[in-house]
Amino acid sequence: MHLAKSVSTLDQLSQGRIEVGVGTGGRGRPFAAFGVDPRRYVARFTEGIELMKALWTQPRVSFDGEFWQLKDEAMEPKPAQKPYPPLWFGAAAEPALRRAVRHGDGFFGAGASPTARFAEQVTLVRAALAEAGRPAGSFPIAKRVYIAIDDRAERARERMNAALTALYGRRVEAIEAAAVTGTAADCVRGLRQVAEAGAELILCTALFDQAEQMEQLAAAVIPAYVRQISAPSQGGAAR
Repeated sequence: MHLAKSVSTLDQLSQGRIEVGVGTGGRGRPFAAFGVDPRRYVARFTEGIELMKALWTQPRVSFDGEFWQLKDEAMEPKPAQKPYPPLWFGAAAEPALRRAVRHGDGFFGAGASPTARFAEQVTLVRAALAEAGRPAGSFPIAKRVYIAIDDRAERARERMNAALTALYGRRVEAIEAAAVTGTAADCVRGLRQVAEAGAELILCTALFDQAEQMEQLAAAVIPAYVRQISAPSQGGAAR
C-alpha cells in the first residue's frame, strides 16, 4: 500500500510521466533478511501487483490475500495516468515471461541477456500474447544494453569487462557477451542486432565515464544508427 501511494504521488507530481519497472529478483536474493519466505516469493510478488492495481483504480479496497489484508481502505491520490502507470516486467525464464504478459504492460530484457537469448525471450513473449489474445502492439518490448564506445575497440572491451566484473561481483562470460562495445560503427551494428531481435526501445547504459559515453552515443552512434534504419532496404522500402 505504501509503494502504491508513493508511485501514485510521483505520477501526479510528474504529470503522468512515471513508468514502473518490476521483477521478482530471482531465487538468489536475501529474502530472509526481509522476513519473506523464499518458497513463496513469486506468489508474494504477484499478489502485491494485484493489490497495487486495486489501490490505483478502486475508490475503496477490500482485499483478502495470503500476504496482505485490507478492509474498505482508501488510497489517495490516484495516479494521473489511467488506469495506472505502465508496468514494465523484467523477466528471463519462460514462467516469468508468461507472468509478464498476464500482469504487465511491457517486457524489458536485462542487460545481462545476450542478444540471441533476448531474441528467444521475445519469441516466447509474442507467443504468450497471441495465446492471451492481446495485440502485440499493445505490449512494448525493450532491452537494456551495456555499452562502451572507444576509438580503440580492444580498450572498450577491456574497460567494459572490468566494469561488469565489479557490478556483478564476478566475471560471467555470457554477460560480457551481452554488452555492446567498440568503435561507434561497432556499436551501431550491435544495437541494430538488438533491434532486429525484437527490441522496440533500447536503454543504453554506460558503466564508466557516463557523461563522456553519453556524449559519444548522442554525437556518433545514434545519428549513424538512425541513418542506417532510415535508408531504403534492398526491397526499396524504408525500415
